[in-house]
Amino acid sequence: MSAYRPITVLGAGGWIGAALVVELKRQGRIVKAVDRDGLPAWLSERVSQTTSSGPVIYAIGLTADFRQRPHATVEAHVGMLSQVLQRPGVEELLFLSSTRVYARSVDTRETAPLPCLSSDPSDLYNLSKLLGEALVLRDPRSTMKVVRLSNVVGPQQPTNTFVGALLSDARAGGIVTIRQSRDTAKDYVNLADVVRLLPLIAEHGKHRIYNLGSGINTSHADVASLLERQGVTVRFASGEAAEPGLSFSPLSIERLTAEFKLPANCFQLDLTRS
Repeated sequence: MSAYRPITVLGAGGWIGAALVVELKRQGRIVKAVDRDGLPAWLSERVSQTTSSGPVIYAIGLTADFRQRPHATVEAHVGMLSQVLQRPGVEELLFLSSTRVYARSVDTRETAPLPCLSSDPSDLYNLSKLLGEALVLRDPRSTMKVVRLSNVVGPQQPTNTFVGALLSDARAGGIVTIRQSRDTAKDYVNLADVVRLLPLIAEHGKHRIYNLGSGINTSHADVASLLERQGVTVRFASGEAAEPGLSFSPLSIERLTAEFKLPANCFQLDLTRS
């Protein structure tokens, strides 16, 4: 397969989408970068039968503000995705879902049935991602795929993420407060691994759905220790100020590592990087 095969990134204005565009261009790829505002124009473009857009990576989504914007969340994960799947010329697509869908499951394999509670506002995100997955996976073409991303960390970490907010507070005043318990644990994956693996999965993945993470959980206590080694004072909230945290079962990445190079397990919080 040619290294110069075109590839389309939807959601190129977001943190992961923008980093993916940079990496693809570094590889010499022809990239069509479409941010959310540009999606309507891209959807309405006349497509020649002889012109391929190549794989389409769907990186449009909401993260931290999904509880305050439920309709926008469903529109991003389901409505816009449905329009993209119906666009003429889209023959290959990779939908970025989330390992948050395993929040109520001890089984984190891609084939596990996943429970959700529709009355819980937090599960709206999971349900919208799962419905987006269902739209992709119901397509009979094996070129329509899903990646469930774990918590991504890397340069220019957005401040609306857990890690990004901690880094912002640490740089601003040298003191951070973690509002969830020390035992809260999550899987983290480096941005560099994400942008390396997404195109490979889109073009060469043998399965329709993959988990993409490190396979190892990092607790909030571990995060606090990393910050303290760099001179940051870390406090854990208690009483009414404390928030419930989610501790996920270790992520199954056997399917990923059977086909691709293992993601680097090097979770770091470097205050010297922007």
